[in-house]
Amino acid sequence: MKILFDQGTPAPLRRFLSGHEITTAYEMGWQSLQNGDLLERAQTAGFAAIITTDQNLRYQQNLRGRPAIVVLMTTSWPVIRPAAERVVAAVATLAVDAYIEIDFA
Repeated sequence: MKILFDQGTPAPLRRFLSGHEITTAYEMGWQSLQNGDLLERAQTAGFAAIITTDQNLRYQQNLRGRPAIVVLMTTSWPVIRPAAERVVAAVATLAVDAYIEIDFA
């Protein structure tokens, strides 16, 4: 699966998603795009999913027909790392229009 890591998503997470094609917004030159533009570019570029830490995305954008969204409820890699398999499991269940929030508390 082709996955885009939005700004704030810890890059080391990509090691846990080794069966997928991971690209960061920074690598695409999209680090300064606002949410609507980022979603549009990601969709046009063929990304199936976006992993983000933007907890307001679902309230700011219409996500219907967009790549699946996985929201990490923290940006802290030391918090995410011990539970990275939860992200892997969530990605394995994604479908078009999916929206999943992962809380690490």
